[in-house]
Amino acid sequence: MIYETYIKESKIIDKTDEEKSLDLVKSLIKTKMDLELATKNFEFADGELVDYYAYQIKANQAKINYLLKKIKRRGLIIDNIQERDIRNLTKQEAM
Repeated sequence: MIYETYIKESKIIDKTDEEKSLDLVKSLIKTKMDLELATKNFEFADGELVDYYAYQIKANQAKINYLLKKIKRRGLIIDNIQERDIRNLTKQEAM
């Protein structure tokens, strides 16, 4: 019989409001990049992949709308320069 071992994780430290806001913005930018990629792939898709990329596009658009509402509730404003800087940071973190 196989027994699974459960590891008790240490308590997660709460993030500051600034860290939460930055995470929201990073998530928004990553979702925008995912949407761009899905849109490009949709243009060249054929067969069953058309449905797959259409679903990805719709899902990413819904996520962007959700994140924008959360960001707006926090009173955050993002300009294009900030978005570009955070986008570059997000790309570097992914590497």
